[in-house]
Amino acid sequence: MAVCSTLYDDICRGCGRTAMEVANWVFMNEAEKHEVWVRIRAQGYPRRNNP
Repeated sequence: MAVCSTLYDDICRGCGRTAMEVANWVFMNEAEKHEVWVRIRAQGYPRRNNP
């Protein structure tokens, strides 16, 4: 179920990823995804539960 929303800014209000990260997520390897999660958790995201 997709819950990402980047309508009015560059950061998803649900998960904290940038629009580019959301678009490229399926192409990222596990290390790249891990780097993204480290950054967004440090910024106080996600606003929803993540895997």
